[in-house]
Amino acid sequence: MKRLLVVFTALLLLGVAVLAGGWLWLQNRVQSAGPLGEETIVVIELGSNLGSVARDLQRTGIVRSELAFRLHARLMGYAAQLKAGEYRFGPGVSPGDVLAKIVAHDVAIRFVTIPEGLTSSQVVQLIKDADGLTGDLPRRIEDGTLLPETYGYERGESRSALVRRMRIARDDVLSNLWAGRASDLPLDSPEDALILASIVEKETSVAQERPRVAAVFVNRLRRGMRLQSDPTVAYGVDPTGPLGRPLRRSDLNGETPYNTYKVLGLPPGPICHPGRDSIAAVLNPSVTKDLYFVADGSGGHAFAVTLADHNRNVARWRRIQRGNVDR
Repeated sequence: MKRLLVVFTALLLLGVAVLAGGWLWLQNRVQSAGPLGEETIVVIELGSNLGSVARDLQRTGIVRSELAFRLHARLMGYAAQLKAGEYRFGPGVSPGDVLAKIVAHDVAIRFVTIPEGLTSSQVVQLIKDADGLTGDLPRRIEDGTLLPETYGYERGESRSALVRRMRIARDDVLSNLWAGRASDLPLDSPEDALILASIVEKETSVAQERPRVAAVFVNRLRRGMRLQSDPTVAYGVDPTGPLGRPLRRSDLNGETPYNTYKVLGLPPGPICHPGRDSIAAVLNPSVTKDLYFVADGSGGHAFAVTLADHNRNVARWRRIQRGNVDR
């Protein structure tokens, strides 16, 4: 009996030693750097089980042993907690970190950038071309309803959900900036501010100029002067995007609701999707008496209070266009 007890104890100790050794071996395997040599993206499809995930990870060179990965996942209680998604793994990532990332749903984030000043037609094309998005876009997206920005999204997110986030972002920015607007602006609503911001957005790409350009239009509205903005005329001719040619005399004489050489006040809607800075410029414009501006040949504009000064600036700009003036 005593001999049997000794044998049993020895076997028990041997079993414990084997288990401990196996545990140490497994921990060494899962915590050590993996074989991956360069950043790799793996997609785990919805409904994938532990076995298929482990095989994919070994096949793509992210882990050395699918068996070790499966054992580790089961021992940690994570076998049923693997989440579908697109995952980005860096060189040498350990199997333990691979598992932790998948369990935490730490998925790869893609990005789409919507530049300021695009029309809805242009934005729609960018969203259609964004890799990894799914589904159709809303049937109609009005200009001015989205906030130009860089948006992150997961593979598989719907295009309609992304557009919804862009609309919410626009609403939040417009609401916050409207609340902090300057007093006595000739703008009756946030929608009016958005319309004017879209004009400012198209008139200048120089950030520091936006408040001064906005001031010119605000001053003209206060005086009951027409805005006389070329971008509004172009939008009236073709609301889908860049006109692709200079404005013609017939365009300036055209009878469209967006021809601010003909129409008094603001046009009926935004002519693009303006960015945060243009909205802010309209709601807190520079304090100036300027009523005119024209390109100055440097990428910016020359501003003027009087028509006589403006005409001189225009004449100089035309000489620059002909190559008769040093910039």
